[in-house]
Amino acid sequence: MIEAHEHNHVGHEHAHNHQNAIDIERRLWWALAITIGIFILEVVGGFLSNSLALKSDAGHLFGDVLALGLSLFATRISRRPPTSKRTYGYNRVEVLAAVINGATLFVLAGFIFYEAYWRFQKPEPVRSTLMLVIAVVGLAANLFVMKRLHDAAGENLNVRAAFLHVLGDMLGSVGVVAGGLIMIFTGNYLADPIISFFVGAIILWGAVSVIREGAHILLEGVPRSIKYGDVKESMEKIEGVISVHDLHIWTISSSNLALSAHINVVNQSTHESRRILQEATELLRMRYNIHHATLQLE
Repeated sequence: MIEAHEHNHVGHEHAHNHQNAIDIERRLWWALAITIGIFILEVVGGFLSNSLALKSDAGHLFGDVLALGLSLFATRISRRPPTSKRTYGYNRVEVLAAVINGATLFVLAGFIFYEAYWRFQKPEPVRSTLMLVIAVVGLAANLFVMKRLHDAAGENLNVRAAFLHVLGDMLGSVGVVAGGLIMIFTGNYLADPIISFFVGAIILWGAVSVIREGAHILLEGVPRSIKYGDVKESMEKIEGVISVHDLHIWTISSSNLALSAHINVVNQSTHESRRILQEATELLRMRYNIHHATLQLE
């Protein structure tokens, strides 16, 4: 079995991933600090205004604080080097963190639905002007945090989980602002529990999305960005290759894909074997962003 890696390339990739992790950590710290501040503001404002919608949004923010804190922990620990017991290192910690974040969202959504149901049965007066002002401040803060996380969310599941938390809270803030305006102009306090249901639904959607993706990775599923058949077909088009079998493609972490395969070849001479391995490795790296490939020629 021949592991198809080039040492200098792996070193370069490791340095790039390390720098990327530091940048992600910096963005998460910014997001956490701002979110804690807005959480405190909305908790106080929720009780002062007697708004369940604002309290629900604060509850979602509490979930955001936990999510961002967990994401920070996962980002830092994932930089630890591999050991003899954990040969892939701690890269999967970020996936576990994302799944845990998704589970907390489920619990939070259930609590909001429960409270909104009872508030819907018996609407209570709300200081809607105060609620509106605090919701607008929270919305502005959420937009800023989303901007900080957006660039890294596309390539890192852990950050995407945190981003979805903040996205849900931003949409929730929009709902709270809308509810505040409705109550100011109509005096209809049913808008408060209705908006709370809306916030809960957003949270639930985010939870399902994150848990599904995390479970797919933990079950060694083929990365969603890659078509299994395309990889097999493109490898079989390499000159000298008869067929490819026992092909496995999986995700170690969000930005680290791996592959193993057996390749039947026409000629197993040393020169031909090296050429085929080099072409296959380059193909996987350039076309599919797979940097960890273990290939066996037969």
